[in-house]
Parts: sequence; structure tokens; C-alpha cells
Amino acid sequence: MDVVHDRAVGIDISKRNAKVCVRLPGQQAGTFTTTVTTWGSTTNQILALREFLEAQKVSVVVMESTSDYWKPFYYLLEESLPVLLVNAKNARNIPGRKTDVSYAQWLAQLAAHGLLRASFVPPEPIRVLRDLTRARALTVQDRTRQIQRLEKFLESSGIKLSSVVSNLLGVSSRMMLDALVAGERDPQVLSALVQRRLKAKIPELIEALNGRFTAHHAMMVRAHLKQIDSFTECIDAFTLEIEAAMEPFQAARDALETIPGISTRIAEVIIAETGGDMSVFPTAGHLASWAGVCPGSNESAGRVTSSHILPGNKHLKAALGIAAMAAAHSKTSYLAVKYRRIAARRGPMKAVVALEHTILTAVWNMLTTGEIYQDLELDHYTSLNPDRLKNRALKQLHNLGYEVTITHAAA
Repeated sequence: MDVVHDRAVGIDISKRNAKVCVRLPGQQAGTFTTTVTTWGSTTNQILALREFLEAQKVSVVVMESTSDYWKPFYYLLEESLPVLLVNAKNARNIPGRKTDVSYAQWLAQLAAHGLLRASFVPPEPIRVLRDLTRARALTVQDRTRQIQRLEKFLESSGIKLSSVVSNLLGVSSRMMLDALVAGERDPQVLSALVQRRLKAKIPELIEALNGRFTAHHAMMVRAHLKQIDSFTECIDAFTLEIEAAMEPFQAARDALETIPGISTRIAEVIIAETGGDMSVFPTAGHLASWAGVCPGSNESAGRVTSSHILPGNKHLKAALGIAAMAAAHSKTSYLAVKYRRIAARRGPMKAVVALEHTILTAVWNMLTTGEIYQDLELDHYTSLNPDRLKNRALKQLHNLGYEVTITHAAA
């Protein structure tokens, strides 16, 4: 097998240290020597490692994406060395012969022959944006869990507020909860705090607010509300930082928002996860495969054994899932028609994945060409083959016992 890199390095990283294998040409032609050393994972140790590898004049450095331990090594070494971050699945060692030293040697050997593909690591501005969008998403999830805990706790006091209102933290609901915490117990007084359309539900609210809300319940609800408010402040702070970080990508975000189902937050996640630069992905299919929203390929002896989607970028996939569900419930978009057609034949889950693939394909084309999304309209499939639709309708009427004669309508 041809040697692509004469001077290759493989790094097996753990939390405290890393095994570094340097593969260099030997004294005789066609031979190579390997030396494995151990380096700490602190910044000073990594900087010393960088100087050592620079002195060795290596042409490639390969490391595996182990948890988050690869980040300090990659971020410091990439400043002056050609570093490749590889997927662990693509660099498996021989089963039963896996040690830190042997794995570093294995990575160096694979790197020397050019058998590993580099994972996508975005540049620094995108990494900052990624950190912010992912932190906001996690905080939103934590806030949702806290609201669910509050709802469950209110059940123990007999307060059935969530059975009447749709949003437990809406303006009217929050005013009633604050009044309960402050000591008000009269359902008539509490229900009088509601605003707008909830006034029509005052009789139901009086019944729902008639419970056994004690001082203990007030203390617990106060604690839950305080945590919810804390999460809300964090979300607002993250949103402000994201808005500032998104300034160079404002045009791309505005363009993505024209796709049905994609909101401002989802557009921000798409840019943060993909980097906004589609030159990294040769085709839309490459982007869909990387995101994990296209069928897998597993065929043997002419038989397809599995076509399940593969693991991809879970953050991007989650955002696309929300966008696909929103587009599926639209009344006026081509995506909604496509969802209903596929769901009728293959089921709703596969229809959602198909919409995710379609949306991501549109994203790739828009960010590549700079064009705005153009919807194919509701009658797209009808216009492709109107005769087939006509014949299907006639057949259905015939099966119902009708004899139908049709003529073209006047223009």
C-alpha cells in the first residue's frame, strides 16, 4: 500500500494524558520507525508537544474524537500543524489488541497511508456560535423540565390550573401563582386576575383553584418559579449573544427563514452547526449524510439488509425535526403536501425524515447559490401527471357505482 505521509503522528487522547506515536522514515529505504511517548493534557504540555512535533517536521497529525478531551489538543495544534480529527468508527483497532500505545501506533499507520477522513471542525467564530446555540437549547430543555415539575407539584395541593389554561407560565397563570404564593387563597379573587380570553373560563378556574394550598406549597412553588425565572434570564442572555455573533451571517439567516417551518432560532442552529459555508460539503447529499437524515446503505448478495438512517449531528437533526413538523402542519406549502403523500404510504416517521432531507437540500442550494427559497405550490404533484390523477378519480367513482362522463371546462 502506498505511503502518502512519510512523517505521520497518531495521538490517543484520554482525560489526563495522551499517547503520541511518531512514525518517521528509517535508515533503509522503505522502512519506518515508530516512537511512542506520553504527554500531559494541560496547556503547557500540549504547547511543548507542538514544539516537539514541529521539530520532527511531521506532515499529518491524527487524533480521535474522544468525548471532549480532543478539543485542547486540536485547538492548540491546529495553529501550526496539519491536524485531522477522525471518527472513532472509521479508525477501529483490531478487537482484542486495543491498548493506548497500540492504538496510537494504529492511528499513525492509518494516517501514513491516507486511510482516514477528517471530521468537520468549524472555524473559531462558528465554534463560538455553536456553543451559544447549544447552551440555549439545553437551557430551554431545563426550563421545560422545571415547568413540568411545577405542574406535577401543584397536583399535590389540589390546584388544577394546568387543566384549564394552556400555558402554565402565561401572563394570567403567573399572576394567579404569584398571588397564591403571596397568601391569597380565595378562588374568586384569584380568578378575577385573568386577562383577555381566559375571562370566559372564570367558572372553570374557580373550580380548579379550589384546593388545599398551604404554606409548604407556597414555599415550594416560590422555589420552582425562581428557578424558572433564572432559566429565562439565561435564555435571554444567550439570545443576545447569539444575535451579536450572527451579525456576519444575517443575510444567510434571513434567506433560510423563507423555507416553511424554519424559524429564526432554527435558522441560527443550522448556520451554527453547518458553518454556513457549503463548500465544505461537495453536494447536498454529502450534507444530508453528514447530518444523518438520509437512508443508510447496507446491501449483501443483492439483498438490502437495512436502510435505517445513520447517526449524524444530533443538534442539527433535532432542529430539522422541529422544522419538518412545523412544515408538515402548514396549509399552503409544497412540503405539507409531500409529507401527507409519504406518510400515507410509509408512515409519519419516515415522512418527517424525508422532509428533513428536503429542507436540508434546500438549505445547501440556497447557501451555495444565494437564491431565495421558491415553493413548488400545492398543485406540484398534480401538475406533473394530471391524467393519472384524473384516471384515479374516475376509477374511485366507478368502484362506488357511478358512471361518469367528463368534458374539458371552458377556458
